[in-house]
Amino acid sequence: MDLFETMRTRKSIRKYKPEPIPEEKLNMIYETAQKAPSVSNRQPWRFIVVQDPKRKKALSEIADQSFLNEAAAIIVATGDPTITPGWYEKDTMIATEHMILAATALGYGTCWIGAFDEGAVKRLLKIPKKVKVVALFPIGVSDEKPAPRSRKELSEIIFKEEWRQVE
Repeated sequence: MDLFETMRTRKSIRKYKPEPIPEEKLNMIYETAQKAPSVSNRQPWRFIVVQDPKRKKALSEIADQSFLNEAAAIIVATGDPTITPGWYEKDTMIATEHMILAATALGYGTCWIGAFDEGAVKRLLKIPKKVKVVALFPIGVSDEKPAPRSRKELSEIIFKEEWRQVE
């Protein structure tokens, strides 16, 4: 799948088949985070891959998203504010999106999760105090085909030369 097709077809998946993802495919996904840009190439991100059923269940409860438990893996995206103060979240989100697009290109489903109890995630996964949990996202074989969602018109989001009020 080419990049533009990947971006057009990516959807938030909330239902997964109980199938594992081959390690070589996961490694391909991980490598895209390694290649992501960051401020001064500081790479403030670290990703925790959770595949243990008990930890996946705990994360699904912490995020109040039971479907997380169904995915082959849950990736916990973290950023270190001491590495790129003011930028660690943006840098980590870019690397996360690289991984999400790579998973889509390889035929896997994902869903960006931003609502969770950060303290509980940190305790469960032994994440250091200074490190921030930026996002969670499951990766798995999709067991649904969500309908396309409406998007704003380009004229509402792209302005040429200066800001324009959209009616």
